[in-house]
Amino acid sequence: MRIGSREYATTGHTYVMGILNVTPDSFSDGGKWNRKEQALKHVEEMLGEGADIIDIGGESTRPGHIPVSEEEEIYRVVPVIEAVKANFDVPVSLDTYKGQVAEAGIAAGADLINDVWGLKNDDKIAEVISKNGLPCCLMHNRKRPEYASFLEDVAADLSESVRLAQQAGIDREKIILDPGVGFAKNYEQNLEIVHHLEKLGKLGYPLLLGCSRKSVVGLTLDLPVDQRVEGTLVTTVMGVMKGCMFVRVHDVKENVRAIKMAEAILRA
Repeated sequence: MRIGSREYATTGHTYVMGILNVTPDSFSDGGKWNRKEQALKHVEEMLGEGADIIDIGGESTRPGHIPVSEEEEIYRVVPVIEAVKANFDVPVSLDTYKGQVAEAGIAAGADLINDVWGLKNDDKIAEVISKNGLPCCLMHNRKRPEYASFLEDVAADLSESVRLAQQAGIDREKIILDPGVGFAKNYEQNLEIVHHLEKLGKLGYPLLLGCSRKSVVGLTLDLPVDQRVEGTLVTTVMGVMKGCMFVRVHDVKENVRAIKMAEAILRA
């Protein structure tokens, strides 16, 4: 799959997507990187540690977050995308579910749109992605976390996101799916979705797994946000074993090492 100037294998290797939140209120690192100089320094650090792509987000999606306007989100992300593209040769993913923000981000240089609502929150976003010929990551989410049969319902929801993408003219080869750990799921369901990632793999699209520092790790280990690296690494190794294309993480160096070790064992 081509993302920006780079080709990524969709099978056989798990790549690292480094998280850059330019928000004041993200659950793990809110306010740390929302000045351009700080953001660029952090990108340099993540690339030095082995990040393969940088994911920039301008609105927190943590539980209970306060939504921001499209104008505010554009104000936060566009200068950072432009600065990252001007200073580094790395593909940039834009974490947004809003069509207008996606359009502005693409104009600034974004190479992939990462939509936590799987194209279901804003009718315009699929058209914007299609028109610009970009790849996208479509995450599982729903307004009401009520399931008749959990895994089957998640797969059906993701299939609906794929249908919306294809209806808008987005190529099949440009779609990545994300099971949406931490979104519209309780603790047990978050564990279950990671355990059974291969069932979503049967949909026929590459997968991105995002568990970094999330509550499923905190609740399992009874640890605060800043002590969840080891738990996150276990989910990353699970992602490697289940054939995920990407893991989206805060702690790049540690996750790169865990992937390298896991892949060496699996190749032996």
